[in-house]
Amino acid sequence: MAPEKLSEYERKRLENIKRNDEMLAALKIQSKAADLSAASKRQRVEAKSYKLSPEKKAKPEKPIVLRRSLRTQGMPPDSNGLFDEYVDSVHKTLDSKGLRDDFVNCGDRTMKSSTQNKSSAANAIGPLSFEDACVKKKSYKPLVDTILRVARKAHFGDVEEECYTSFDHEMKPKVEVSVKEEELDEVKACKDENLSENCDFGSAIKYGFDGIKTCNEEDSSVRRDLCSCGLIKGVVKAEKSERESCLDLGSLTLKPENIARIMPGRIMVVKFFPSTDVRMVVAGSKAGNITFWNLNPQEEKDNGIYLYDTHSGPVSGIAIQQSCYSKIFTSCYDGLIRLMDIEKEVFDLVYRSEYSIYALSQQPNNMNTLYFSEGQGGLSIWDVRAGKTSNEYLLHDARINTVDFNFQNPNIMATSSTEGTACLWDLRSMDADKPKPLQMVQHKRAVHSAYFSPSGSSLVTTSFDDKVGIWSGVNFEDSTVIQHNNQTGRWISSFRAIWGWDDSYIFIGNMKRGVDVISPARRKTIMTVQSPDISAIPCRFDAHPDQIGMLAGATAGGQVYVWTLDKESAGE
Repeated sequence: MAPEKLSEYERKRLENIKRNDEMLAALKIQSKAADLSAASKRQRVEAKSYKLSPEKKAKPEKPIVLRRSLRTQGMPPDSNGLFDEYVDSVHKTLDSKGLRDDFVNCGDRTMKSSTQNKSSAANAIGPLSFEDACVKKKSYKPLVDTILRVARKAHFGDVEEECYTSFDHEMKPKVEVSVKEEELDEVKACKDENLSENCDFGSAIKYGFDGIKTCNEEDSSVRRDLCSCGLIKGVVKAEKSERESCLDLGSLTLKPENIARIMPGRIMVVKFFPSTDVRMVVAGSKAGNITFWNLNPQEEKDNGIYLYDTHSGPVSGIAIQQSCYSKIFTSCYDGLIRLMDIEKEVFDLVYRSEYSIYALSQQPNNMNTLYFSEGQGGLSIWDVRAGKTSNEYLLHDARINTVDFNFQNPNIMATSSTEGTACLWDLRSMDADKPKPLQMVQHKRAVHSAYFSPSGSSLVTTSFDDKVGIWSGVNFEDSTVIQHNNQTGRWISSFRAIWGWDDSYIFIGNMKRGVDVISPARRKTIMTVQSPDISAIPCRFDAHPDQIGMLAGATAGGQVYVWTLDKESAGE
């Protein structure tokens, strides 16, 4: 068969292909492309060599036995780990009801797990030794020696006081005051009267941010008599000229050595050890730890941080009295109150409740009584010497977040509640069945704190409605509202505004890693204390009761910042 003739187009195409091949051969492009391809392939092989799969292991000679539960095997449950008495009682009950064969092991597993959890020191019901509670075993001796050394020193004019005795000594006020002779006579006359029997406060005065409601005339006359002698406002009155600040805000300094992460987790409570002989911070965490931080451990070998595992839930309160340094009370959401006895080196169990304890407080210079909020709106008064509850009140419809006492008149108490109110109470005239507050302050959302000023003439409240309220005047009827962002969220403890060392300044954290300073006189935030060394949001604060300018702030990450006065700035 004769070959087909090519068309003009096909001949032209073949000629072009032949010419191109000759040109590529002259330039040696194909050989260079082959060399590059081979080189690139060698590099890829070398790069993947670290991912070579390991050699396969030889199969074991013995077959793998699959574990099966007793339930799937049709066998009766194993009761190992339970108390014999409990097992016997359960079996007798099931036998009487004919359910022994149908008994399952879910209940046993629950009891066993709870028993295993309670084997830890924090869950122990009863006395807990320092050695068992201390995270670093046998490292608590320097702390014990330091506190005992401070406790042995004379208090209140070089006169040592014994713990658990009645104290009639009145502590000095934190601000200097001038008192006229006429005022002293009025105070003395009012003190001699038995107000708990002769005074009836009647209905409470109720205050809100939108207006003020007045009480009836009879109640007003009683209140005027009380306020004239300073029983609600305080034992003594401070003049306006005396409210000038004793602190220069510009001298507050945060030094690197005064910053430490003292415990894991969120700090719920921070307190200064109330002594000038040692600079120490005490804090409680959400995990139930209690930590002591000695800022000047020159005589100690470690860093001055002592961590104790004392509770199984968030720590809600720490109470330290200047009259007895060696006795420290702590409370927790788990319903326990413990007494840290430094001399015995033990955490004694003082009180146990089926309800959570949200706040703990004591009257100034009164070691014999504990005031703590329990459950939803309840307040209990515990007699330390008698070892029992002396009074119980239902003060709010929701949990009480803080309990505070007027420094000048400890019979006046302030409570803040999640229900959105803060109330003032007179302990001498509280009805056990239906206690009525002297005054009530209302917010639109939960009130996280309510604290008296050092002079006792003002009250500051912090609410989740983004307001800080300042209440002053004879009957705390003068209100000032400062807008402040209190939306801390889920992972940060709520802000709680505190007073400084006089009535001039209020300190509260902010969401920008700073400390806002509020002036009650100017009714606004006047400045923000910041530092490049602050790496977290300080949310809980405490001012040292005896050292002006020493302020502690705690964060949700277990850090504590301690501001002090810059001596050079203070000298200027």
